[in-house]
Amino acid sequence: MSFHTAHLTALQTAPLQQHPAFGAALSYLGRPALNIFLPDPQREVQVMRRRFGPLNLGLISRADIAGTDRLRLSNGTGCRLLLVNAETPGAHPGLRVRSAGHVAELALARGAEEMTARMAQKWRNRLNRGFRAGLEVVESALPADPGHWLLRQDQQQQKARRYRGYPAVLAAAYAAANRGQARLFEARDKGAPVAAMLFLCHGAVASYHIGWSGAAGRRACAHHLLLWRAMRVLARRGVARIDLGMVDAETAPGLARFKLGSGATCRALGGTWAVRL
Repeated sequence: MSFHTAHLTALQTAPLQQHPAFGAALSYLGRPALNIFLPDPQREVQVMRRRFGPLNLGLISRADIAGTDRLRLSNGTGCRLLLVNAETPGAHPGLRVRSAGHVAELALARGAEEMTARMAQKWRNRLNRGFRAGLEVVESALPADPGHWLLRQDQQQQKARRYRGYPAVLAAAYAAANRGQARLFEARDKGAPVAAMLFLCHGAVASYHIGWSGAAGRRACAHHLLLWRAMRVLARRGVARIDLGMVDAETAPGLARFKLGSGATCRALGGTWAVRL
């Protein structure tokens, strides 16, 4: 198999941050990433660069590098320091600055029975409550508008809960650069949205990007209903897996239960490493 063929095959299941669709969104924002070829084993990594005073800093997210890659990364990026959020556990060059986190991955299937069989019983019960709530579920492509109501809600949610996620302009840029690949699922009651979930599609994977629910949506278990509808719709579109993002049972136990109760499996990543080039 040629490198080109193998690379295209690998991209079908690559993490969002290592997929060209993510690079296209960054380019749309005027901050293009660099694609660096690494020879052993043959692969490409997508590197984001930032300048902090005199220091050029590179970020490689959701990929692995080896000590033998340092010279090529130094020459290709012009950076002297890399932060690597490693995709898999194991030895990596440099100094570990953060321990490994875990990601929830939800495999999709064509049949509804197979997907529901993997769910926790309490999750199925809440899904049934969502069915009985009589909500309308609407799927659409996210408009390329950073002022979209869901993106505004997400920014307010980040401030209220004191966490930092991606800025609204990134989701809008993804929608603009990858037409139809930012999929929005809304739960509505009498025409008004009570909850929503946004997924970014890339190859055979869809990454959960934003979720919001109001009080009415929480009472109706709208997020269970929305994720179920997304599972069915995305599977028909050829998506094989949903990346539900990080799992942290200590700081966000309810969110961890929601993700894993859907039938997702928990997989360890490789931690964050500082690498001098």
